[in-house]
Amino acid sequence: MSFARTYSVALVGITGHMVEVEADISNALPGFVLLGLPDAALNESKDRVRSATKNSGIPLPQHKVTVNLTPATLPKKGSAFDLAMVVAALQAAGEIKHSGKTVYLGELGLDGSIRSVPGILPAVKAAVDAGFESVVVPAENVEEAQLVSGASISGFSCLAEVFVALGADAHTVKYPKTVEKAKPHSAPNLQLAPDMADVAGQSEGRLALEIAAAGGHHLLLNGPPGSGKTMLAERLTGILPELDDHSAMDVTAIHSLSSGGGQYKELIRIPPFEAPHHSASAPAILGGGTGIPRPGSVSKAHRGVLFLDEAPEFKRTVLDALRQPLESGEIVLDRAAAQAKYPARFQLVLACNPCPCGLNTGRGLHCTCSSRERRAYFGKLSGPLLDRIDLQITVPKVSSVELATSSNNEPSRSIKERVKQARAAQQERLKPFGLLTNADTNGKVLRGPLKLDSKLTRELSASMDQGKLTARGYDRVLRTAWTIADLEGATSPTSDHLDLALYFRHMATSAQ
Repeated sequence: MSFARTYSVALVGITGHMVEVEADISNALPGFVLLGLPDAALNESKDRVRSATKNSGIPLPQHKVTVNLTPATLPKKGSAFDLAMVVAALQAAGEIKHSGKTVYLGELGLDGSIRSVPGILPAVKAAVDAGFESVVVPAENVEEAQLVSGASISGFSCLAEVFVALGADAHTVKYPKTVEKAKPHSAPNLQLAPDMADVAGQSEGRLALEIAAAGGHHLLLNGPPGSGKTMLAERLTGILPELDDHSAMDVTAIHSLSSGGGQYKELIRIPPFEAPHHSASAPAILGGGTGIPRPGSVSKAHRGVLFLDEAPEFKRTVLDALRQPLESGEIVLDRAAAQAKYPARFQLVLACNPCPCGLNTGRGLHCTCSSRERRAYFGKLSGPLLDRIDLQITVPKVSSVELATSSNNEPSRSIKERVKQARAAQQERLKPFGLLTNADTNGKVLRGPLKLDSKLTRELSASMDQGKLTARGYDRVLRTAWTIADLEGATSPTSDHLDLALYFRHMATSAQ
């Protein structure tokens, strides 16, 4: 038989597409033709395959080998198709037996070793969803692949092992010299987050952080250098509930794709924390690259926190580009080769100084910035972006008394319990609408089934009529009020809850 077919997976974003790897052996001059829109790394597989099979004891036949990756119109990227191509080619040559509907994933070394590849988790999940139960992966990726239920996983460290499993003579195959295996990749943020007990003073900041965690709200921290903005932001993930199975699978899939071949032994349960430097480019933050776009910080922070320290120092185009994923919870990246869609449901935390020198606090006697410089600095945060930030607070300098008594501060574990209870109340209330947190609610729900009495919202309506609030801001104040009510165990917001939500809405910007 001169024709054979195996299966692999092409990832576009974290969505996997099944690929038929067809191999044909023809009586023509020796050569290797690869079809099906391969990228540069995949094109190089022709040489990897030839060397790997030769050094494993069963070389490719001295004929023309044609490999087609179907569907041919789908762009293919990376080296994960190497193993499927070898198996298909040698099956077509009659050197090994056919394996049926088995999916092969793995990169080949020139010595015949099988190396780990990124994106194993979403690739195996795609195979299982498509009805494939048998999946062959590199030995280093076995534990990650086994995180997907419903799949029979086989792990091999070299081609010789695969050949023997497919009926080749164990005495004719060659095993590569023992190589040091890569250390398992530790899942990010599995270590405990810093504790809230370390934060001195900042009673309003601690309360705002608790509200943000309970309702999934975005947060702006404005204050002088050294006041504790970064400390507060870094402790947000420590009071967030652990991820459920669905969210954990999505988050682990994104980090598996971004790991460069690292391995995950368990699903990521702790919400991720991403803090890119202010010099980061738009592709680094949003995702991108040549060919099929790769995930950026907004996707790596999915179901976690994206912290932008010194936010006004970021390019304004980058900051404004965050507006779309903040609303939709996903990022769509269009390129000439393909369109990739990544989840991006994160909590945005911005930190900034009140002015370029950072001393424009209180009476501002020590500030060296002109009024124009102050407006220009904070003006880098556009109105439409700030309109999407639910909680905007001022973080003042810490006094010596607060610093001396900081040992009595409430720890993260106590705050986390209240956050869990508030989240549970939200899930019960919002379940009929298919929503999880107050931050997910929209105007249709807030002004429909969850509509509050007009007497309670009178001041809120007045702020909107005076131009202090937009329609979006109106809804976001209502969301925050519902979260405050959930934290206090109330069945619905009171006027006090609405007043506090409105206070936190513009506290930082009104101080400018």
